[in-house]
Order: sequence, then C-alpha cells, then structure tokens
Amino acid sequence: QVQLVQSGGGLVQPGGSLRLSCAASRDIFSTFIFNWYRQAPGKEREYVSLILSDGGAHYADPVKGRFTISRDNAKNTVYLQMNDLRPEDTAVYSCVARWETAEYWGQGSQVTVSS
Repeated sequence: QVQLVQSGGGLVQPGGSLRLSCAASRDIFSTFIFNWYRQAPGKEREYVSLILSDGGAHYADPVKGRFTISRDNAKNTVYLQMNDLRPEDTAVYSCVARWETAEYWGQGSQVTVSS
C-alpha cells in the first residue's frame, strides 16, 4: 500500500523558517512527480511547488525565492524548506505524488505564521 507520511510544520514567527518532509514508499519514489499544495481557512487549495524525478523543480509565484523543494533519493523523502515565512503562508500543506492516473496524498501539515 502506497503511503505518504508528512512531518514538520508548526508555529513560527514572521520571517522564520520551517521544513516539511514527505516520506514515500520506495516503489513510487523514483517515478512519481511530487507536489506540495496548501489550503488556508476559507480559501481554495493552492499549488505551491513540484519536483520531478530528475530533480527539476517549479514554484508558484507567491513562494518563489523563499521556498525550496528537494528530494533525498536515499531516504525516499521530499522536502519543502520554507524561509522568510509570512502570515499569508499560514495553511495546511499537503504532499501529493502523481504519475499518469495515480495520485496519493499525505495527511497534511499545519503551518501557522504568527507573532
């Protein structure tokens, strides 16, 4: 059974940093594209970033230059390093793995940016 297990998140002051992790089953890690989405209260789900199997990355404009997505193939884990966090980054962040018609979701991680 494919599982995505997220860790990280929490409460941080504006300007601070957090790192989210998404650990995946070995059988999907090398092939699937990994995405991060977020959803703030009362708002639509928003795409944040993705990373390809070859390490190529893409970012949504609101996080470009502040967030970095990466992958550790030895640990079957994808990371989202979030720097210079702002109150508007407050949301539940979800890791999503996709390949063709298959899609798997992590359990979600709360990120709260507040003083």
